[in-house]
Amino acid sequence: MENLSSDLSEKLKNVEYNYKVIENNINEAAVKSGRKREDIIFLAATKTVEPKVINHAVSCGLKYIGENRVQELLSKYEEYDLDNCDLQFIGHLQSNKVRQIIDKVSLIQSVDSVKLANEVARQAKLHDKIMNILIEVNIGREENKSGVMPEQLEELLYTLKDIEGVNVKGLMAIPPICEEKSQICKYFENMYRLFIDISTKKLDNISMDYLSMGMSDDYQEAILCGANMVRVGSALFGKRIYPNP
Repeated sequence: MENLSSDLSEKLKNVEYNYKVIENNINEAAVKSGRKREDIIFLAATKTVEPKVINHAVSCGLKYIGENRVQELLSKYEEYDLDNCDLQFIGHLQSNKVRQIIDKVSLIQSVDSVKLANEVARQAKLHDKIMNILIEVNIGREENKSGVMPEQLEELLYTLKDIEGVNVKGLMAIPPICEEKSQICKYFENMYRLFIDISTKKLDNISMDYLSMGMSDDYQEAILCGANMVRVGSALFGKRIYPNP
């Protein structure tokens, strides 16, 4: 870490320490849930984090990163260490911005409508590829959040299975903020039931490979409830001050 400012050097040291803590926590939760560490994907949510810090986390062993905003992804794209990590899009995505990221990410985690899926498929075909997507479920039925309502999920999937250019690989959710761990576990458990229910239907072009849920404050609980992908930001990079959208 020579020739780095003291602030940056300290930040990188903190990332190293936090990474080890999170890895240990994921391992413990995986074992408690009857699985192995390698069964769980640790994806770092990198909103507002500078590429030097992201890449340092990658050098520690991080394999997956996810951005929430198209413009931020584009501004940082050339600096990501993509030889050693996988880039995904995890935020709300507008149809008119799909073309900007379609050739840059391996997975879009936040598809919640036929309209968005059709645009993803259209852009994917222009690039001669099939885009993997997750369906975002509004498990808390919050008006201010995106995501398909749980009771509408199956209908959406039956439509998406016939769209060429996309592969549904699982589900994603952001539950409501809860004061008690027991409360958020109920949302996680409901998501897991949906995940299993869809898995048993064996729909064409629909595979339930990933259940993406759990963030910095609750990723251990999410794993215990069945998640196999967690999106961790502040627990790795420290608390961040988000600019206005």
